[in-house]
Amino acid sequence: MSTLLLRLAGTLQSWGDDSKFEIRRTEKEPTKSGVIGLLAAALGRRRDESLDDLIQLKFGVRVDKEGELLRDYHTARKPDGKTCVTHRYYLSDATFLVGLESEDEKQLEDLQYALNHPVYALFLGRRSCVPSVPLVLGIRSCGLEQALRDEPWQLSEWMQKREQRRGVHSLRLVTDADSEEGAFGKKDLPISFHPGRRKYTYRAVKEHLPVPTD
Repeated sequence: MSTLLLRLAGTLQSWGDDSKFEIRRTEKEPTKSGVIGLLAAALGRRRDESLDDLIQLKFGVRVDKEGELLRDYHTARKPDGKTCVTHRYYLSDATFLVGLESEDEKQLEDLQYALNHPVYALFLGRRSCVPSVPLVLGIRSCGLEQALRDEPWQLSEWMQKREQRRGVHSLRLVTDADSEEGAFGKKDLPISFHPGRRKYTYRAVKEHLPVPTD
């Protein structure tokens, strides 16, 4: 098996899994639905096309830098012409290492090419959240957890020292669960992105022992 590694970093990110018009929240790390949306955009898939091959990828995230929660407060006009107050939440200055594991290395190679030559614009959860570079780190010839543990910390040297002075000596690691032991459910597995028939289901998720930074 092999793992494709992505570095998701930018000024702002937003990974919502339970958003209404007036309140649009964000999770503390990328959702599987958000990353699959990123892959689908790179491949040029329409919103009504199948996601079956993408949801089969084993997914995991290492949190290299926890973002600061930012609330954007403004007014918006509804379709009926009425004005309402909205609250949109973002992660500011966060960095994540994302892994996608597959037994089909050709699939990962195709995804890597698509991300480097995207059909549609790529964004980190919302259209206003532009990813920084490098986005694609490459394919590693090992499983998901090992790839996420072995990859160097995705911060500059001075930023690493600053984080360690702040007391950061380990990084959170969350992946799809292989078994029910220690797992919890997360409703961010997309069945369809069709605008009129958006549908998500639960996946089993596990938080692993943290990855030391020292």
